[in-house]
Amino acid sequence: MIRHNLLLRLSCLLLTVCLFATKTQASEQADTKTSSARQPNIVFFFADDQTTSTLGCYGNEVVQTPNIDALAERGTRFENAYVSQAICWVSRTTILTGLTGRSYGTPGNHELARAEAVDTLYSDVLRENGYRTGYFGKWHTKMPKGYRPDAHFDEFEAISRNPYYKKMPDGSLRHETELIVDRGIDFIKNQPEGQPFALNMWFNACHAEDSDRRPGIGHFPWPRETDGMYEDVEIASPRLNNPEIFEALPPFLKTTINRERYFWRWNTPEKYQANMRAYYRMVSGIDGAIGRFLAALEDAGLADNTIVVYSADNGYYMANRGLAGKWSHYEEALRVPLIVADPRVSDDQKGKVSDAIALNLDLPSTFLDWAGVPVPSHYQGRSLQPVVDQDKPADWRKESFHEHFAVRHRIPAFEGVRDDRFKYVRYVDHGNKEFLHDLKNDPDELVNLAEDPGHAEKLEEMRQRTDKRVDELGGPLKPLNQPFTDSTVPHPESAAMVSARSGKDGFVSVFDGRTLRGWSGDSKYWSVEEGAITGKTDGSLKMNRFLTWKHSTIRNFDLRVKVRVTPGGNSGLQYRGTSRPDLGLDVVTGYQCDVVANNPNYNGMLYEEKGRRILAHTGERVVIDPEGRSWIVEKMPVRSFEPGEWHDYRVLVEGNHHQHWIDGHKTADLIDLDADGRSLEGVLAVQVHVGPAMKIQYKDFKIKHLADDLPLIEAADVTIPEDAVGVRPQGRLPKNWKPPVYGDQK
Repeated sequence: MIRHNLLLRLSCLLLTVCLFATKTQASEQADTKTSSARQPNIVFFFADDQTTSTLGCYGNEVVQTPNIDALAERGTRFENAYVSQAICWVSRTTILTGLTGRSYGTPGNHELARAEAVDTLYSDVLRENGYRTGYFGKWHTKMPKGYRPDAHFDEFEAISRNPYYKKMPDGSLRHETELIVDRGIDFIKNQPEGQPFALNMWFNACHAEDSDRRPGIGHFPWPRETDGMYEDVEIASPRLNNPEIFEALPPFLKTTINRERYFWRWNTPEKYQANMRAYYRMVSGIDGAIGRFLAALEDAGLADNTIVVYSADNGYYMANRGLAGKWSHYEEALRVPLIVADPRVSDDQKGKVSDAIALNLDLPSTFLDWAGVPVPSHYQGRSLQPVVDQDKPADWRKESFHEHFAVRHRIPAFEGVRDDRFKYVRYVDHGNKEFLHDLKNDPDELVNLAEDPGHAEKLEEMRQRTDKRVDELGGPLKPLNQPFTDSTVPHPESAAMVSARSGKDGFVSVFDGRTLRGWSGDSKYWSVEEGAITGKTDGSLKMNRFLTWKHSTIRNFDLRVKVRVTPGGNSGLQYRGTSRPDLGLDVVTGYQCDVVANNPNYNGMLYEEKGRRILAHTGERVVIDPEGRSWIVEKMPVRSFEPGEWHDYRVLVEGNHHQHWIDGHKTADLIDLDADGRSLEGVLAVQVHVGPAMKIQYKDFKIKHLADDLPLIEAADVTIPEDAVGVRPQGRLPKNWKPPVYGDQK
């Protein structure tokens, strides 16, 4: 009986303990759930190569960015946001680690992150404190061997460009911007109730496809939902476009990658307009994708507790100062957009513009601060939360440190500090060349005060502050271990020769004889066979299909290639062409030297695809008058060239003078005086034509780029005979059609 009572009491005691434990566990879970509910969700949109001047909320009146602008209207827009180093992978690693490049990098190889510096990313700290983390998009960092980025996020997918358009299982194409946001929407759809999340969507846009220098959709591919936007808009010229600004740069900045890539994308008004419109479409594509995500966030009931951040990894020159890219010390490279929309702040703090100096270095500290997590002591940034919640604290930073050491053998390395009045930098591998800019009186940084005796004291002060900051962050850079290499001459004779390698004869090979590397087209129609570019069609084509050279546009040139076409085949050498994405990603318009089997009257003639059509039949010397009418001024012999055999084609274009040859026999000679209709620059392409089944092949393909500034033939230099007749137009004509006579048209 005693034993029974004892067991009963023990059982009751155990039950009480269990009930207490269960109650305590439930209470702890409730507390955790309450705590989690108080932790905000964090969404970080991160663009590539974007300065502030390309957003509506920063004053651009052309670009359409309603969703990003709306974030600024209900959040905080930072007017003075900068990156510590203006290059993709350093800026991105700085955000992941909370450290400047000089601090996270390996001594002697600062671009490579030290293992201990990247062992714990800010995402890991958030995960340890209850957050579910996601990362979708561009992962461009230089991590230690064997590093696994997917181990630092709950969900991770690196989505790159090259190409921007990804083929889907159903065969359709989807832009990386859309794909990244697709993944982000899936992430929040699967978000466990009550758990906070931190989601990174890091776009590749608006980075150019550097290996594809075809203006427009080749160089800056946009999401197709923005097709046609800005087509009727004349984009304003770069604000700092005066040639004197470029000429005032020191020699080492006039010959670097900044100048090389200027010739890839901005060096002519036509190229500038095409690429700016394409770039703006990429920006609007990002904005549209963000709008789609924010709608999904609202539908999921998560918007009221989700902070949204928008920024970019570095600025972008966009032809200002005669430069492209980023990398150097001017504001266009260092300044980035930064918008923070926190729905929890008071209404009087929404829609404000802050002049606080903010850095990419601050973002990881800010994310952890929002989560209520202690910021690691080694982080070098500062939380932006007090700036967003209230006003800039009285003890907010008064200066920032900036540097560049990546790709030191081709990009000039510098270090320096800026405050709200002055910026100081020195280029460490170029004789410590110093710059001192008065940002108040000279916001465009056009005057270098480093050699002004009146600013000697300020120069020394800034120099010492830079020395101090360098020592705090890891010490001076080691000397450059290889010679510095210039990327271009400041004013090349031919822009197409920038980045090109020519043989002793001056010709550049455009086909390696093995692959279609450097070309763009549909593999359904194009391949390499027998050491030749080969186009095939089975006779079912509804539209001509093109293969386009991506290395550069072409202006004045001497082109040589061997061509073979099957009987009945039809193709062409397209030049000075323009992409027509409205018709298809591979469609090109422009001048063309025809390759036509079985018809000597067309073989080697001059045609304009999707334009003025036949400009000169084979055997015709033609002048196109200023009104765009083609007149035959002389006839040349017409020869036949057998199909199924290799023939030597040559196209020589000098200014507005076009000449074609086959096997050394001239087939076309044309002077184009039509300033409105002609093109002086464009892309090179070949085509496979609608019609019967055919096989077209090109080999030994090479081009010599001639000087860009060859003179144009003027109307005063040309005599059109009174009895000259018009070129027969393409298509069916009336039975009684007679060619017009030049003398009758005047």
